[in-house]
Amino acid sequence: MTKKMKRVEINLEFPIRCSPSILFNYISNPSGLQEWFAHKVISKSRLDFEFEFDDGTINKAKLLKSVNNRLTRFKWENSPENEFMEIEIIVDELTDDVAIKITEQCSEEEMRGLKELWESQIDTLRHVVGS
Repeated sequence: MTKKMKRVEINLEFPIRCSPSILFNYISNPSGLQEWFAHKVISKSRLDFEFEFDDGTINKAKLLKSVNNRLTRFKWENSPENEFMEIEIIVDELTDDVAIKITEQCSEEEMRGLKELWESQIDTLRHVVGS
């Protein structure tokens, strides 16, 4: 009998110096996502995306939610029903500092690798936006 791995939600926040409107283009459309997140991103329709990663893996996702200049939420094709990947732009009301918040679900065993992957991806995003 196989033991079912416990799934956990991770929330990672990364400061980034960029205006929310510019940053939104990098988290919401294929050409922006292609600059930092995946090797190639194709929008099959307004809601259906295909992500090709550097290792040749292709993952399909559905855009569940998009709030202009604030967030995008994707559901990976083969992920459990209640799981998603959300990229949110957070602006501190007092300082106007901008951050990217990542919310995703994974097994406890995948947590460290996923955090390292996001750190690397966000470093690439910072470089792309000149932050």
